[in-house]
Amino acid sequence: MRIEDVYIWDVNAKWLGITPYQLMENAGAGVARTIEERFGKGLKIAVFSGTGNNGGDGFVAARHLSFDSEVTLFLVGDEAKIRSEEAKHNWGILKSLDFVQIRVLKDSSQIKSLDLSGFDVIIDALLGAGTKGEPREPIRSAIERINEYAGKARIVSVDLPSGYPSPICVKADFAVTFQWDKEEYAGFERVVVKIGYPRELYHLVGPGDAKFALRKKSQHKGQNGRLLVIGGSEDYFGAPYLASKAASYIVDLVYLAMPEYSARRISDPDLILRQVEGRNFAPEHVDSLLELARRTDVVIIGPGIGLGEETKAFVREFVKRCEKPMVIDADALKALAEDLSALRDKTFVLTPHAGEFKVLFGVKPDGPLVEKAELVMQKAKKIGGVVLLKGTYDLISDGRTWKYNKTGNRGMTTGGTGDVLAGLVGALLALGNEPLRAASVGAFLNGLAGDMVKEELGENFTALEVAKKVPHAAKWVIEF
Repeated sequence: MRIEDVYIWDVNAKWLGITPYQLMENAGAGVARTIEERFGKGLKIAVFSGTGNNGGDGFVAARHLSFDSEVTLFLVGDEAKIRSEEAKHNWGILKSLDFVQIRVLKDSSQIKSLDLSGFDVIIDALLGAGTKGEPREPIRSAIERINEYAGKARIVSVDLPSGYPSPICVKADFAVTFQWDKEEYAGFERVVVKIGYPRELYHLVGPGDAKFALRKKSQHKGQNGRLLVIGGSEDYFGAPYLASKAASYIVDLVYLAMPEYSARRISDPDLILRQVEGRNFAPEHVDSLLELARRTDVVIIGPGIGLGEETKAFVREFVKRCEKPMVIDADALKALAEDLSALRDKTFVLTPHAGEFKVLFGVKPDGPLVEKAELVMQKAKKIGGVVLLKGTYDLISDGRTWKYNKTGNRGMTTGGTGDVLAGLVGALLALGNEPLRAASVGAFLNGLAGDMVKEELGENFTALEVAKKVPHAAKWVIEF
């Protein structure tokens, strides 16, 4: 697991109702329990806390340890700068205790004169995993002072040695890290303790994933995603429009390529319409659309495209020659099912429902959640891309791991919500997300937008109403 996942899991845990207060309490208690198991009780313990959540874990550890040991808490910094509500809460508890000594150290001159020689254990809860670069004063002086007692007292860091991986970091005997061993950590001993994350968080898509996926890269037009949607036919024009409309709320530019017959029915200033001759796509359109694709970041192909033989030949030829990441949806999936070799060495997301999954892979996805997820993972690995199986719970895999999405409701069985989903996945890919995250978060946002519509209208609504709720869903995620 990566340090980034710590943030995602914390946000997703909050979404499940596991509060940051619970996680901080469990983290601090885990630190205290580890120290008592390693070194016993009746000790003299110094806890150095900063003003962030790592310091908050230290506040909790100090309280737990004070039951059987003599604890002094050194707050390095100004108590007015304690950031989170849960850290403030635990600081307030500590200040009301008579058997924990507290010293506030606001500047480095107070730290340099500290005598720590009487302490058996020094706990470092100064800086957490999100800190970049070398520590600044007064934290730097605190790290240097703690290190003067390396080998004399036992030094234990909370989550990781403060300052790591810079040269100015605490020389800890070990760190108590939480729930899993982070793959970025190296060069120091780690004791992993559980803090109450449920197993779901390994696989569940939530607002934490979406926060990362929705980050914009630039303030310049066109640099936050250019998307090409290829779809529509003599029979269908709504599907590619819905995909394009949903995407237009997330990326800077959306090109919509349609046969001229159906394109005449589209009028939307947010989209750049590109018409091709005729009533349906055919092989003679491949070259001009490949040229258009070169000016974009990602291509969505399939919504409403139809199943004529010439159209299926167009889809296979386009996919075979396209060098951009692709989202392949609807009838394009059926066209490719006749020749999956077109996907070789491509970057892509397939978005089948259960019936299309069977057409593609020859097996119907049935059974319990984990059984279906393992089938999706197996097929994703076999074809070398990401598969998003739409359903009551959407299942997503890149062949190495799998995710599932719980947002959405029965009202989303209405036609067109799958097109909205394809548009969102394509848009998130165009923002620069890896395919697994783009597909997972696309499913989450699609369902969340649908849930917001349901709150207003009940279970009777249209896919266009879901598409129009996309910016509201994105705003909710960013503010969560």
